[in-house]
Amino acid sequence: MAAAGRRVMTLGGKGSSLTSSSVFEVSNGFARISIDSSALSRRSSSSPSSNSATKFSFSIPSYFTPEESRASLILLCNKLLLSSSSSVCSQLLEILEQDVISLDYSLSDVASDDLALLDYSVAAIDGVSAILDHRASSLSSVADAIAAISCEALRADASPFNLMDSGDGSSAKDAVAVAADFKVFFNGSKLVNTGKKLLDSSVAEIPSVHGNFREISRLFHSKTRVQLNSGFRAGSAKDMSTALSSLALSLSNLGDISVRRAKLLVANSISDVELRSRLSEMLTAKYPRADALEELYASSQAALRKKDYLLFLHNIYELLDVVTKMISWEAIVAFVSLEGSEIFVDKIQGDNVSASEPSSVDNAKNDKKSEKKRKVVLGKGTTALVLSIKDRLLGGATRSDLEKCTQDFLSLLDPRSSGFDDLLTKVKEIVESNESRRLPKLPKGTRDFAKEQMAVREKAFSIIVDVFKRHGAMALDTPAFELRETLMGKYGEDSKLIYDLADQGGELCSLRYDLTVPFARYVAMNGLTSFKRYQIAKVYRRDNPSKGRYREFYQCDFDIAGQFEKMGPDFEVIKILTELLDELDIGDYEVKLNHRKLLDGMLAICGVPQEKFRTICSSIDKLDKQTFQQIRKEMVEEKGLTEETADKIGTFVKHKGSPVELLSKLKQEGSEFLTNSEAELALNELEILFKALAKSKCIDKVVFDLSLARGLDYYTGVIFEAVFKGATQVGSIAAGGRYDNLIGMFGTKQVPAVGISLGIERVFAIMEQLQKDRNQEIRATETEVLVSILGDDLSLGAELVSELWDAKLKAEVMINKRVIKHIDRARGSKIPYMVIVGDHELSKGIVKLKDVNAATECEVPRNGLVEELQRRLNNISP
Repeated sequence: MAAAGRRVMTLGGKGSSLTSSSVFEVSNGFARISIDSSALSRRSSSSPSSNSATKFSFSIPSYFTPEESRASLILLCNKLLLSSSSSVCSQLLEILEQDVISLDYSLSDVASDDLALLDYSVAAIDGVSAILDHRASSLSSVADAIAAISCEALRADASPFNLMDSGDGSSAKDAVAVAADFKVFFNGSKLVNTGKKLLDSSVAEIPSVHGNFREISRLFHSKTRVQLNSGFRAGSAKDMSTALSSLALSLSNLGDISVRRAKLLVANSISDVELRSRLSEMLTAKYPRADALEELYASSQAALRKKDYLLFLHNIYELLDVVTKMISWEAIVAFVSLEGSEIFVDKIQGDNVSASEPSSVDNAKNDKKSEKKRKVVLGKGTTALVLSIKDRLLGGATRSDLEKCTQDFLSLLDPRSSGFDDLLTKVKEIVESNESRRLPKLPKGTRDFAKEQMAVREKAFSIIVDVFKRHGAMALDTPAFELRETLMGKYGEDSKLIYDLADQGGELCSLRYDLTVPFARYVAMNGLTSFKRYQIAKVYRRDNPSKGRYREFYQCDFDIAGQFEKMGPDFEVIKILTELLDELDIGDYEVKLNHRKLLDGMLAICGVPQEKFRTICSSIDKLDKQTFQQIRKEMVEEKGLTEETADKIGTFVKHKGSPVELLSKLKQEGSEFLTNSEAELALNELEILFKALAKSKCIDKVVFDLSLARGLDYYTGVIFEAVFKGATQVGSIAAGGRYDNLIGMFGTKQVPAVGISLGIERVFAIMEQLQKDRNQEIRATETEVLVSILGDDLSLGAELVSELWDAKLKAEVMINKRVIKHIDRARGSKIPYMVIVGDHELSKGIVKLKDVNAATECEVPRNGLVEELQRRLNNISP
């Protein structure tokens, strides 16, 4: 191959490394390899003596293409340089410079000791993987762009691209990213979401299928990058086969939806019969067979099962070729759908009639048709892309031959052509140039709340505060961050979830993990001995986001600190919990309850060392999410309990049921719990508590559960957790317990306390789902009256609405000449009344009062407006 004008890629030098792009360039003759002089000097000093030298023979598979063959030789050369057998690399360079690659080769002067290291198949797998990596990465961007053009041509429903990152880890990030890129292409489009708003599965699946291909390509790139600059590593074939299998399946899915979109385009988006017929003929003759995807994927998997890794790799290489051609033909059909009538129709019609010049009438008709066509507005991104393609194919001309244009288009989308690089650069430029206009993203584990959601929240907060105040609680607010020393050592194994802040002037601070520890710090710092408080505020946890689990969320806490009658505060907080959940009207729930001293007594009876009580409690606390066998394995293998001890724990934590019945069973004569003083004390306290709950008629909501552990270190007495039993799976929705020693950690006085924390985010999720299920409409505003000024007199509007505001009525004002705009505003915001004032009303000294829901209206004297509105809003009869 001629070396002139080609980029030189140096191997063997300090810091030099192979990339997939460089392997692709050398394999296709765009670049050539040279070996660094330092590697050559190493080769000279390590050249084997003639009596220890031998030959290394290998064969290139006959089914390999020249590109695959050269890629395998490049990797063989690089791996030889990375090993001690660098002396034969110059022979490989000579082979690579040849125009034709043979199948069988022998490399001479290979050290006998190094012969066992050499493995052509490893080099071949890594070399062809580099080609696949380079092409898959570029295909991902181009496939997105082509699909965007297709969606425009199909006038597709763009709702599948309205994806947002939920922030809780439950959304597919690459699907969201693909959807965001498509929004850049569609920005300003007058085609998508118009007409029939076609929503076919080949459109609806784009975010997931393209997102999956993007993700798989990225993971495959990571693996390939490591392999390219590694020596002959045992097991690398098996290692790469996993990533290659995923790539093959992802490619097959990508090709499948491209085929389906191309068929849709031909059937629905090309109105000219002759043009559609011509294009259909070309597709029939040249489009890859529909079953090629399935056949090649099946062949690759069959080769993998036989451990024929090179054939497996080649099948995927062929699959990539087929998918690239399918996407290229989709691009052609989409382009013809959008631009065909302007570029090709006259040419096709000219081929079927005489060569005489068209009449001026025909020219006028064609000009009008072209003008109408030009009025179609694509998205800004797709417009830029289509214009770039058009300029590349037509070179400034306005008409073209369909067959020639198709060939030029296929050449443009060939990854080996210079035009492909230009197209890829254009696609990236379009996406990246719009980066600043994209919607910004939220941090993981956080979310925004729209107006309807905030209406639900405000209603819930109002109910919660009302319940708290009914029980005599006072509000408290504490800083969002505390000194790190205040928080550390209070949460057991969960302390690792505390958000630490950067050092600010010598103070080490952390975001609060909950509201209980700051409350305890406040009580101790201010020397309080009694305090009943509530607090509603955000807390922060460096947890892994998942459905219903966030890093920033609200807690609603109620705590009673101080010396009171035995179990009195414990009863009250549980009663408050049932009142809250009943008044929030979320549906069926249960309150699981246990006692920390009972739990400690149980662990002592089972033979758990006291120093392991807290860590074993953390394990038991996971029983609502894992099976006992999983917990048993953790306790035995990770935390050092004997199997006998773990099994005995298993017999106890199964106890669960009616508080009174289970308590009676645990207190009966001969019970092991009565042999432990801590457990006996806990049972006596629970007996007092259950009697109080029974008298308050809320014990039917309570379940006595010995598996409830609550992993936080500071609990010392009763512990409880509320669980929603409805269809929405959210886990626990509230929890709490007694913590008699926590406040004493911050001061000289031990102040006992008990509290509850409502997991309000999960309660909101339940309330929102219930409203959807019940088809309840949510009003985001409480506006009662819309003052509608028909004209442009702001001063009149200001006068009228101020009168309503002064009368404490909830009102808004709107200035617009069109009545329908006012009515639409009132209906959209569900405002019950409108006060309409125009020239007619002004001249008569009246206003028109409209009942929006009843669609009735009446005239009211200007000076009697406030009184009439107050009467109606208070439902007072006239």
